[in-house]
Amino acid sequence: MPSIDVSPQRELQNLNMDLDNKKRGGNLKSRLQCRSSQDANNEGLCYEEMSQWSESLERLLSSKYGMKIFQAYLKSEFSDENIEFWLVCEDYKKMKSSFRMSSRAKKIFKRYIQAEAPREINIDHNTRELIRRNMKTPDSLCFDDARRIVYVLMEKDSYPRFLRSDLYQDLLESTSESVQM
Repeated sequence: MPSIDVSPQRELQNLNMDLDNKKRGGNLKSRLQCRSSQDANNEGLCYEEMSQWSESLERLLSSKYGMKIFQAYLKSEFSDENIEFWLVCEDYKKMKSSFRMSSRAKKIFKRYIQAEAPREINIDHNTRELIRRNMKTPDSLCFDDARRIVYVLMEKDSYPRFLRSDLYQDLLESTSESVQM
């Protein structure tokens, strides 16, 4: 049977469709397991890489598939605003144009930081106020305190839940079985 090569962009679209299907009653875990078996044959997702995800959140986030699966897991748990914010901040720090940086900082603030924001992250009042003051002259570091807080929250809460989840355990087991065959 020929293997199917799935591009990273197509894989992300598939995960997003999977999440939409989950909202309609589909089973995210079984679709990811099926896809992981296909990917293991395509040198995409393998047992060695997946087992390394349990070493640290940093290791998980540095993996193309780890990031996608973690995002999908958080989305299925309705708690993906932290990873979304963290990723937006990672991109924001790389910006060079001060005009674009200022415009993007305002969007980030409105979406994640301000009280009652649509994707409000869980940060303390002092950090929120510091960022609000930084918005007068935003620089590449203006969200760093919030980014660190969010990373620690993911590391202490979301990441351990992900590692204990049936999703991760079943994916790990299914890639282990494909290695043994």
